[in-house]
Amino acid sequence: MSDTITKGAEAPSGDNTPKVSTEKKQKPERVASLWSDALRDLRRNPIFIIGAVLVSCLVVISIAPGLFTDGSPFDNNACDLADSLKRPSAEHWFGFDVQGCDVYTRTMWGARNSIIVGILTTALVTVVGALLGLWAGWKGGIVDSILSRFTEIFFSIPLLLGGMLIMSMWGEGNALSVSVVMAALGWPQIFRIMRASVLANKHNDYVMAARALGAGSGRITFRHILPNAIAPVIVVSAISLGVYIGAEAALSYLGIGVQPPQISWGLMISDASVRFLDAPHVLLFPSVALSITVLAFIMLGDAVRDALDPKLR
Repeated sequence: MSDTITKGAEAPSGDNTPKVSTEKKQKPERVASLWSDALRDLRRNPIFIIGAVLVSCLVVISIAPGLFTDGSPFDNNACDLADSLKRPSAEHWFGFDVQGCDVYTRTMWGARNSIIVGILTTALVTVVGALLGLWAGWKGGIVDSILSRFTEIFFSIPLLLGGMLIMSMWGEGNALSVSVVMAALGWPQIFRIMRASVLANKHNDYVMAARALGAGSGRITFRHILPNAIAPVIVVSAISLGVYIGAEAALSYLGIGVQPPQISWGLMISDASVRFLDAPHVLLFPSVALSITVLAFIMLGDAVRDALDPKLR
């Protein structure tokens, strides 16, 4: 009797039908985080896509303007007074300026200094302001008080007015000097944002848990506080990049920014403004290029802000 039951029980085990594992069919759960959610939102945001495409094109133009124009404004025969103020044509899309230089060629090459100043200034402002704000917010006490009072001194100086004063004493300007001057006046904004973000995150549960597990101050600061406090800094930096490009153009327009023989959209606008009624095209094209560049970076910054702010979802 027991043998019969045993044989009957063993019979199903001989079935060679493959069994489908339900565990393999299950999709892994998506790990939700601020950065993954923001990246997913950015991919669906048309404003971000348009801004990213424009910024990518502008960066490529600034790196290799020779890919978009055959000539170079730095050649000895690049300008001919016989072509002075000629209007746009099929061969020369943007016409010629007062000196007989091709406006299209100068506009393409002028993107380099404008983009360099914007990116370099933003990088310097972000690094200096974020590190000092991180230090002040985490340490607190006398360190926070000293840095906060020191920051208020720079906050009392307007960006353009201070830039005009310093650049007028600096002498000959270039992309590097303009970037350093604007970064020296612009870092307090990032400092305050980073400090406030650190103060809001330093007493959270994950910081207490890391401290209870024996993590040191350096590890807690850079592995836990910084990744969770950097989001508002990235947003403000992305928006400010376009502002710095506009500020460089203003300084160059006033003659105290990038200096000839270098090329800048601000310099081109300054040279064209005196003959605007006779040849409006000379002023139009560099102005449009500057406006599109500033708009593209502001669009990019607005999209990043919307993606990183959970309240706006």
